[in-house]
Amino acid sequence: MKYNEHFSDMTENYLFAEVADRVARYSKAHPDKKVLKLGIGDVTLPLAPAVIEALHSGVDDMAKAETFKGYGPYEGYDFLREAVQGYYKKAGVELALDEIFISDGAKSDLGNILDIFSENNTVLIPDPVYPVYVDTNVMAGRKVIYASANEANGFLPMPDFHVDADIIYICSPNNPTGAAYTKEQLKVWVDYASKKGAVILYDAAYECFIKDDTLARSIFQIPGARTCAIEFCSLSKIAGFTGTRCGYTVIPMDLKKGGFIANRMWLRRQSTKYNGVPYIVQKGAAAVFTDEGMAQIKANLAVYQKNADTIAKCMDRLGIWYTGGKNSPYIWLKCPGGMGSWEFFDYLLGEVQVVGTPGAGFGKNGEGFFRLTAFGSPATTEEAVERMEKLLRK
Repeated sequence: MKYNEHFSDMTENYLFAEVADRVARYSKAHPDKKVLKLGIGDVTLPLAPAVIEALHSGVDDMAKAETFKGYGPYEGYDFLREAVQGYYKKAGVELALDEIFISDGAKSDLGNILDIFSENNTVLIPDPVYPVYVDTNVMAGRKVIYASANEANGFLPMPDFHVDADIIYICSPNNPTGAAYTKEQLKVWVDYASKKGAVILYDAAYECFIKDDTLARSIFQIPGARTCAIEFCSLSKIAGFTGTRCGYTVIPMDLKKGGFIANRMWLRRQSTKYNGVPYIVQKGAAAVFTDEGMAQIKANLAVYQKNADTIAKCMDRLGIWYTGGKNSPYIWLKCPGGMGSWEFFDYLLGEVQVVGTPGAGFGKNGEGFFRLTAFGSPATTEEAVERMEKLLRK
C-alpha cells in the first residue's frame, strides 16, 4: 500500500485553515479584544424568506407517503434545472435541460470534474488564484503552468498563444482579486482554447455581483464557448447557501473530442460517485429563481454591494491601489508601506483586530497584496473600516 505522494507537493495547511488558526491563537491570548472578520468569503445574512418557505415545504413533502422522495436524479430534479435554465435565458443564453447538472457547490465540481480528463493534461491557472484550482491538480500529479496576473495587467492576464495548455481555469469576477474580464477579453480566451483544442473551466460563482453590462455573466454569452467551456456556479454567494450547499454545472453537448462527449462522461461519473443534492435543499434552491425569491435576494446582495463600496471608498481616501469592489464582493489591495502579505495580516490583527486574507496564500503573485471581503454585516464592515483608516493614516 502506498499513499498518494503528490500530497507532499502541496502546502501543509489550507490557506483559510491557517488564517483561522492564527485568529484563534490571537483571540485566546487577548480575550478582551473584539476581532472583526473580513477574511473568509462566507455570507452573514439569513436565507431569503421565499427560500425558507420552500425548505419547509420540502420537509413537509418528506412527511407524507404520496410526496416522499428517496434517491433523486443524479443530474438534479427537473423543477430546479428548469429554474436554472430560465435564469440563463434571461441573460440571453439558451441551454438544453440535459446540459445542466445540480451539485452541492462549485468548489466540489471544480475538483471533481478532473475525473473526466487525462492526468497527462497540462493545466493553465492564473496566479494568484483560488487554491482549489491548484491543489486538486497537484493531488492528481498534473503539470501546472501559470498565467501571470499582476498589478500591471490589472490582475487580468491574457493568453499567450505561444504557450500550450489543455485545461484552463478562469474565474470572473475573480476570487481573490475581484477583477472581471470584459466580453471582448473573454472572446480572446475562447479563441485561444479553440485553437489549442483546450477546455475552459469557468468559475462564475460571483456573476451575481456584476453591475456593468460590458462584463459577462456567463462564458456562454461569448461566441464559440459552447465547444470549449464548462461553467460552474453556486448559490452560496447569490443566495447565501454556504451552509445549505447547492450549485450547478453547465456542460454543453457541443463539447466533445476524439469520440468522447464531456456531458455524457460527467453524467457517468456522477451516477457512479455521487447521489445528488437532497430534495429539500433543491426545493429551497428553486425558490431562489422565482420573482419573489429573486427580489428578496437582490435586497441581500445590495447590502454586500454597499459593504464593498464602503471598503473601496476607504481605499480611495487612503490612496491605496486595489482591484474589485465594484462588480465583486472582494477588494484586493496593495499592502501599504511595502509590507508583505502575512506581515500586514499580523499588523491589522495585532493593532486594530481586523482580519483579512493574505494575498501570498493565493500564489506567488499575491505576495504584497491583501483580500478583504464585503460579506460581513454593515456594522462590522463600517467599524472595521473606521479602525483601518485610523491606523493606516499614520
